[in-house]
Amino acid sequence: MQYFFYILRCADNSLYSGVTTDLNRRLSEHNGDGNKGAKYTRSHRPVQLVHTEQYEGRSAALRRESEVKNMTKEEKEKLLK
Repeated sequence: MQYFFYILRCADNSLYSGVTTDLNRRLSEHNGDGNKGAKYTRSHRPVQLVHTEQYEGRSAALRRESEVKNMTKEEKEKLLK
């Protein structure tokens, strides 16, 4: 199964990252479609998808998410360029 690691830019210019199998559904949830968006993004809407990476397995996508979450904001911004 394909998993996506993604980064969202929130309305306050903060960054949020996550992992999903369906990018469109997850972006919609983060922007208020239903009650499944992350608690963080609920108070930082609207959010915009700014980066994605595709992985074959969930564990690889989660490892990448962990790597990126340990980066500074400056390092994350460089990744987005």
